[in-house]
Amino acid sequence: MRLPYIPRRLPLDDIDWASHVPLIAQANAALARYDGILEAMVNPALLLSPLTTQEAVLSSRIEGTQATLEEVLEFEADPRRKIDPHKHADIQEIINYRSAMQHAVEKLDRRPLCLNLIRELHSILLDSVRGANKARGEFRRTQNWIGPPGCSLEEASFVPPSPEMLPEVLNNWEKYLHFDEKERLVQLALAKAQFELIHPFLDGNGRIGRMLVPLFLYEKKLLSKPMFYLSAYLERNREQYYQALNAISEKEDWNGWIRFFLMAVIDQAKENTRKARAILELYEEMKQKVPEITRSQYAIQAIDALFDRPLFQSADFIRRSRIPKHSAFRILDALKKAGIIRTLRAGKGRKAAILAFYRVLEITEDLR
Repeated sequence: MRLPYIPRRLPLDDIDWASHVPLIAQANAALARYDGILEAMVNPALLLSPLTTQEAVLSSRIEGTQATLEEVLEFEADPRRKIDPHKHADIQEIINYRSAMQHAVEKLDRRPLCLNLIRELHSILLDSVRGANKARGEFRRTQNWIGPPGCSLEEASFVPPSPEMLPEVLNNWEKYLHFDEKERLVQLALAKAQFELIHPFLDGNGRIGRMLVPLFLYEKKLLSKPMFYLSAYLERNREQYYQALNAISEKEDWNGWIRFFLMAVIDQAKENTRKARAILELYEEMKQKVPEITRSQYAIQAIDALFDRPLFQSADFIRRSRIPKHSAFRILDALKKAGIIRTLRAGKGRKAAILAFYRVLEITEDLR
C-alpha cells in the first residue's frame, strides 16, 4: 500500500534555473503579447465572455463532464427547458466554475490570494452539484486517494498527505504564494503543482488548481485582467499533464513539471492571443456593419449583448441590452435578414426561439 505523500517545503533550493531561462523568456513574451490584446479591448470581460465559459467547460471536462459550450449557452438562454438530468448536472458544474471565478476576481480587488478565498471558491464550485456532500468549502479531515473509479486505498495510484499534515503544508503553500520568487511563472508552476499534490479537498482539487493560474497571473500583474485559458492545452495533453505531476511525487522531478508548465503557458498564450485578436477584429467589424444594417441609435448596445451572450432568446436580449422592446425586435429582424444572427431553435407554442450569433462561437471553438 502506498504511504501518504509528504510534500517538500517551498521554496525549493534545487531548481535548475539556467535550464529554464529560454522557456521563461518565451512564456513572458507570449503573455505580454496576449496582455497587449486585453489592454486594447474597452471591455474584455464582455468580449471574452464566450472564452471564459469555454475555459469552464474544458476545465470541467478534464474531470469528466460532457457538456459543450453550446449546450451551456443554450441552457442559459432557456433554463426552463427540460434536459437529461446528467446533462443538467454537468452544465451546473460548469456554471458554478464560472461563478467561482467571478467571485475570486471581485475579492482580489480587496484581498490577496489566500486559503480562506480558496475555501470560498470551493464552496461555490460544489454548490448543489455532485460532490456537494463532500465537505464543501472545507479542507478535508479524512484521507483521500487517487486511482481508478471505485478503487480502495490499497489500490490507489497516489495518496495525498494525511489530514494531520494539512495545516502545516497548506500554511507553507499560502506563504509561498506571497514569497518573492526569482521568477513569477516558475512560482506559479510550483504553487499549482503543490496544491494538486496536497489535494486538500475531497473533490474539486483539479478545477481549483486550474483556477489558480489566471488568478495568480492577475494578482502578480503579469496580466491586466484575470483571463487566461490554460485548460484547452491541459485537456489536449491530459496524459502528459498527469505524467508530469506524477513525476514530482514519484521522482521529485520538479524541473520536468516546470518545463511542461512553461510550454503550456507559451502554447496557450499564443492560442489565447489569436482568439482574442479575432474576437476584437469581429467586434470592430460589427461596429461598422450593425449601425449600417439597423440604422439604430441602439446599435452598440445590441452588439455588446451579442458578444456577451451569443445564444439567446429575444426577451433575454431586450433585458440585457436595455433596448426598448419595439426597437429591439426591429434590430433583431434586421440582423437576421443580414445573416448576422440566425435561428438555432425555432419557437413553438409558448417556447420562444433561440437565436445565435455564431461567428463568435466559431472563433471560440475553432470551427472556422
